[in-house]
Amino acid sequence: MTTAHPPASAPAAEHSHGGYNLTGFIIFLCSESIIFLAFFAGFTVLKLSSPVWLPEGVEGLEVRMPFINTVILVSSSFVAVLAEKALHRRALWSFRGWWLLTMLMGAYFVYGQYVEWSELAFGLGSGVFGSTFYLLTGFHGLHVITGILLMGLMLLRSFRPGNYNGGEAGVASVSLFWHFVDVIWIILFLLIYVWQRH
Repeated sequence: MTTAHPPASAPAAEHSHGGYNLTGFIIFLCSESIIFLAFFAGFTVLKLSSPVWLPEGVEGLEVRMPFINTVILVSSSFVAVLAEKALHRRALWSFRGWWLLTMLMGAYFVYGQYVEWSELAFGLGSGVFGSTFYLLTGFHGLHVITGILLMGLMLLRSFRPGNYNGGEAGVASVSLFWHFVDVIWIILFLLIYVWQRH
């Protein structure tokens, strides 16, 4: 006669997203947050301590185009959520459509930033403001490009038969990264474009 042993309970996955553990990736995002927070703090201190902040001849930054770019980038996060939901339903073509749209919205943001840079009346060497402006927006833009490339990789993986049958941890990680990039840009937009000081 055998004694039945109760099944061992599986350890709960901390910070799970859709049933898989993303703790390691969340720690990575926390380290990225520290870098951006250091930049934000440095930008604020320099702005408050500089007697002349904007470069000579610059009255302020044009807000209309950056605001449109902000709306598009933030909206892309909601589109990415729709893509994830489609993937959970195993609706691959719906996932690909929403995911591709997210990538295109991100690409439009990068293009909009390029157009803005090309029309600015100051450069990287235009005092402390010019240096910090290009450093912050450029570093964030690099993260947006990285997110687009990672999305492209996830999109290509969706065409491999059965690749997403066992879970979508890669897609969930890239989606979290994208949301992180969007939140960082909202803070940047408020610091650089909304809080202007001559």
